[in-house]
Amino acid sequence: HPLALEPLAPPRPPALELRVHGVHGASPEELLDDPRTVRVTGDATAAVFRRAADADAESHPERYAGRPVVEAYCWSRLTSGNGSRALWLLLLPFMVVNLAHWARPATPPAPDGTPAPRAVRAYGVLVRLLALSLTLLLIAAACEVALDLLAWQCAGTAACTASHSWLRFAEPGGWWGQPGRRLALGALLPAALTGLLWFLSNRTWSAYESQTPPQE
Repeated sequence: HPLALEPLAPPRPPALELRVHGVHGASPEELLDDPRTVRVTGDATAAVFRRAADADAESHPERYAGRPVVEAYCWSRLTSGNGSRALWLLLLPFMVVNLAHWARPATPPAPDGTPAPRAVRAYGVLVRLLALSLTLLLIAAACEVALDLLAWQCAGTAACTASHSWLRFAEPGGWWGQPGRRLALGALLPAALTGLLWFLSNRTWSAYESQTPPQE
């Protein structure tokens, strides 16, 4: 019988070396020590650059045997902008939950050599439940302030509305002084907070998180 030739294993993808500047910022040309750079991903706010000669490194991995492909991450514009950028702090607790998802420990292999999907699914369910509980906690806190403290307790007392000029329209006896109308008006605050969370999360998803990670 003729000897069967074993197929050659495909070359491994090149390794990457990522360079990130500090708080003072730097151009991609300075980070890569090359005046010719190209943007491989990102936008005008934050992006990853390569040398122009390395733009098609994945198509020619044999050229990078023993040396990595150098990339530069430029993020200096993330810290510039108007005061409305402080609203992103509302997403800080959810960012920690997102990190918890990607910080999942390695899954021990099953006896047959395949990964254990139950542990992975259970971990994902727990992280999503934690994120949901944080969302409910934030909305419940807004309801406590807007509905209970302001619309029900303060607006229902003449002494409290008299000491707060911006609440006098809801003093007892007026059109807005009816309990149902006060509560309906107070419900606008948690509803607006929910809409703001959706808007910010949708912006971050469409701008930074909508890229599908490469599959091995």
